[in-house]
Amino acid sequence: MNLQKFTFIPNLRMIKPGSMLVQRPRRNRKSAVIREMVAENNVGVQDLIFPLFIIEGENQKTPIQSMPGIYRYSLDLLLEEIAECVELGIQAFAPFPNISENLKDKYASESYREDSLYLHAIRTIKAQFADICLITDVAMDPYSSAGHDGIVEDGKILNDETLEILGKMALAQAEAGADIIAPSDMMDGRVGHIRRELDDAGYTEVSIMAYTAKYASAFYGPFRDALDSAPKFGDKKTYQMNPANGSEAILEAQLDFEEGADFLMVKPALPYLDVIKSLKETFPLPIAAYNVSGEYAMVKAAAMQGWLNGESAMLETLLSIKRAGADVILTYFAKEFAELQKKNQR
Repeated sequence: MNLQKFTFIPNLRMIKPGSMLVQRPRRNRKSAVIREMVAENNVGVQDLIFPLFIIEGENQKTPIQSMPGIYRYSLDLLLEEIAECVELGIQAFAPFPNISENLKDKYASESYREDSLYLHAIRTIKAQFADICLITDVAMDPYSSAGHDGIVEDGKILNDETLEILGKMALAQAEAGADIIAPSDMMDGRVGHIRRELDDAGYTEVSIMAYTAKYASAFYGPFRDALDSAPKFGDKKTYQMNPANGSEAILEAQLDFEEGADFLMVKPALPYLDVIKSLKETFPLPIAAYNVSGEYAMVKAAAMQGWLNGESAMLETLLSIKRAGADVILTYFAKEFAELQKKNQR
């Protein structure tokens, strides 16, 4: 907002009660109807992407202890969950696979094997729900025996060699029916490499949602519990971003923009609202934000203790992310939000 065009009343605090006040901002807050009418930002179901977790087997629904209300589903029950969500108005989903330890290896070869759990799930979901948007994850860590997002040699994460794996993974997901490919690995150059792989194979209409500013965060713990994908050694600080850095996100975003990304993502959301705002103000692409597992878990845990109103905290959380500039929000609150919105519309 350009404040220079406004003229303020000097010594406003000295005005006596009963004196004329030209501006009374509270007039626009006096009723629910007016507050809603002048609201600068609103969150709708159409803004949300619902992350889901897939496991092997049939008739399996296992709770994730660190994420109350969120489950791992076998494909048959996952299809039922998606159907319920579609009825609520949710149209975008981001599935993540929980891979058996015996299928993991150094090169994440399970990630592009034609009959793998994840690729089979993508095909099946798109066959049953052709009109939804399916955002698929490209990263080695769910399939890696080391639990890292890249090939490991002598304790180091190899960048350029990893790109070949990511390209195979992205191409396999596009062939299975993915609408948007979302590389979450943070390897340098991966967006451009994936874009070339997709275009050369004729998948020019498959989009890329780049995890542009993915920080080395403490808020990923519950997600790693859900997928059993924690690194077997060390941490991810040589490829995920330093939480101290904001300007570096602009560099990452510029590279992703030039390499062909269609969306730029910030992850996590709440500790990095300033980064969301910076990217929104700088780049002419939709900005996504990932309201991650730890952010979700904090609200749920506090609500279960009676320390805050969980419903109100959920709404305020999502609104803050939207206000910061996010066009799209990946959130585990998606179904709960959609249920609440539907209830309020009755």
